[in-house]
Amino acid sequence: ATDRTIDVRQSGTTARFTLPLLALGHGAYRVTAHAQMAARPMGTTFEALRALGAGVEDLDRPGHLPATVTGGGLRSEVVHVPGDASSQFLSGLLLVGPCLTDGLVVEVTPPLVSRPYVDLTIAVMEAFGATVHQPGPHTFAVEPGGYRGRIYAVEPDASAASYPLAAAAICGGRVRVAGLGPDARQGDTAFAGFLAAMGAEVTVDERGTKVRAERGTLRGGTFDLTHCSDTAQTLAVVAPFASEPVSITGIGFIRAKETDRIAAVATELARCGITVTVDADGWTIEPGRPAAAVIQTYEDHRMAMSFALLGLVAPGIAIADPGCVAKTFPGYWDLLDGLRPGPQAAGER
Repeated sequence: ATDRTIDVRQSGTTARFTLPLLALGHGAYRVTAHAQMAARPMGTTFEALRALGAGVEDLDRPGHLPATVTGGGLRSEVVHVPGDASSQFLSGLLLVGPCLTDGLVVEVTPPLVSRPYVDLTIAVMEAFGATVHQPGPHTFAVEPGGYRGRIYAVEPDASAASYPLAAAAICGGRVRVAGLGPDARQGDTAFAGFLAAMGAEVTVDERGTKVRAERGTLRGGTFDLTHCSDTAQTLAVVAPFASEPVSITGIGFIRAKETDRIAAVATELARCGITVTVDADGWTIEPGRPAAAVIQTYEDHRMAMSFALLGLVAPGIAIADPGCVAKTFPGYWDLLDGLRPGPQAAGER
């Protein structure tokens, strides 16, 4: 098509992957978004596409959606992107590299956050026949040649898996996420390791990832979530159930996610009576029993899914706007209902 309007809704991944793809086309494409996504930065992608020869017109605020992308033949260039905002900018550019006549070189200004997602992007590209080199620690070179089709098995969503795994840790119980084995490439598989460091029993084998814990046995610690920030909110709601404070670091950049997740987590934990200290890079969360509260979710699916876990242990927890989970996990409330402790949930889930 040479003339389409694409609505990316609330999805940063969709926006930052789709625009480079549209720039490969031969026409003008209007990209719109939900107001929440329109508030998130897109300037890195816009500037990179302009450097490659695409036309990008900001239709409202500079560096934000909505925008019009005009393709017509991208040229091969060396483009520069910052690494400290989101790995999605880099991944979106890498994905189109094989489709350019002479490939693509991307120089990244360190530090690069969420590096495992970049590694996952490259692994999938290579599975479909692309070739990506890293001639320097901050340089990615993609060879031309396009892609070839194949059957590809997608591993389970490690970000979504953090919620049932956390439920086992805070309730005292057992949960296995089938298929999330030792070969999983997603950075968020590290979440199970954080639970292990806090005292849960964790097994990762060919059957999946299993967490088992006794209620009341979790301990505190300091955890760097630079490369697995989508599980930061999950770990934050586990933290009050530890016997010592939990410090979560390396996540200052999540202020620019669906909402300011640093502020939102601190506000909602405080609403539940939990003491939280905020710093530039994360939080320190004190032990405590959450009090009854209606949790505000800020149209952020991960706020809803993580804070709902409190209600498995503490009475009176309610979630405002529960439908926001549909962004990534429309069946979440059914899953959570099946995890509730009690006679009906005996055995392993």
